Amino acid sequence: MELRQPCAEKVVRLVEKGVQISNPLTIDIGEEVSVDRVSGQGVRIYPGCRIYGEKTVISAGTQIGYEGPVTIENCQIGPNVELKGGFFSRSVFLRGSSMGMGAQVREACILEEEASGAHCVGLKQTILFPFVTLGSLINFCDCLMAGGTSRQDHSEVGSSYIHFNFTPDGDKTTPSLIGDVPRGVMLREAPIFLGGQGGMVGPLNIGYGNVVGAGSILRKEYREENKLILGKAHPGGVWAFAPRAYGNLSRIVESNVSYLGNLAALEEWYRWVRKGFLEGDEFGPLVWDGLLDKLSLAKKERVKRLKAMAEKAVASASFRADGQRKAARIELSEQIHVVESLFSAKGTDDVAAKHREEFLSDLSGVAAKGADYIKTIQALPTEVRDKGVRWLQQVVSSFCREVSEAVPSLRLFKR
Repeated sequence: MELRQPCAEKVVRLVEKGVQISNPLTIDIGEEVSVDRVSGQGVRIYPGCRIYGEKTVISAGTQIGYEGPVTIENCQIGPNVELKGGFFSRSVFLRGSSMGMGAQVREACILEEEASGAHCVGLKQTILFPFVTLGSLINFCDCLMAGGTSRQDHSEVGSSYIHFNFTPDGDKTTPSLIGDVPRGVMLREAPIFLGGQGGMVGPLNIGYGNVVGAGSILRKEYREENKLILGKAHPGGVWAFAPRAYGNLSRIVESNVSYLGNLAALEEWYRWVRKGFLEGDEFGPLVWDGLLDKLSLAKKERVKRLKAMAEKAVASASFRADGQRKAARIELSEQIHVVESLFSAKGTDDVAAKHREEFLSDLSGVAAKGADYIKTIQALPTEVRDKGVRWLQQVVSSFCREVSEAVPSLRLFKR
């Protein structure tokens, strides 16, 4: 058995850099992979692994394939990450995050510091804030989860959990916010617990501190906080089904716009706060580029799905609805380009910029150069954190307000 020449040369160069590869003949490395983007400090690649993609970055201390073969494709991997077995594509893994055997992590995922999943976890278009922990046998696509203050006080999803993200009408306008960005990034909110053998029918919003009992299927939002929630099973029966009725169109659009607003807030956070903390890492700027790229992919996905639903809503048989609902569908279809333009190229408004400068000024006074991101955020005084929340919440509110004004017939955010 012989390695193809380009692969063999790259493996040799990696070993010369200090990467631990115990069985080089079992490793496949794409011709496009840059060896210069793989650290030689403490990286270990176990037998049977495949590394592809010109944008792939592997930082110091990363362990790949300890439990089974791993395929990596255009991922940006921070320091001390463990990818123990599975497939990982176009995603970012920050310091100390990990995934167990049988994982499938597809495009536009971000696992922040020490976020983790056990075996057989499927993710796509998913963002996990620091310390969020997923059990085993989980499908958790199209959602953002925050909550928790430390490794000992973290949000968790029990084993055999599903985020239902595909409707009978073929829509994926189903992103769920479990927590949020403005408060979640401050690492001071109560953790959220989603009990095992349960699920959520997106799009939903779940408040901080909520505990959902095992076996519960959530079909409505619980924005209140610190509640014990026990889901109730549907009664048996057979009813007429009207495809693409969209009786809850306003709620669906509102949830999607709120999710997009939170993505915009997270992008602001990465641009103005995260960048400084990553610059000191060996491949920090490349990882930071990866974060922005994944948020761009996430926003494009959400707008794409919203546009597809808007087109279906005016083309369906259920379009012959009452006058108000019909007007709302037409308006959404005609104004969807406004929504797209808002989330494709827009900076923060003046109020948000003012709040941002106030927060950044205070942050610079307490964050030493080269400081640890997690420890710095955890140690922020309450008044400084509150300024940061006001800044990011203003970003979310600004987007939500402008979309609401563009489609007044939907009466968004009027509850």
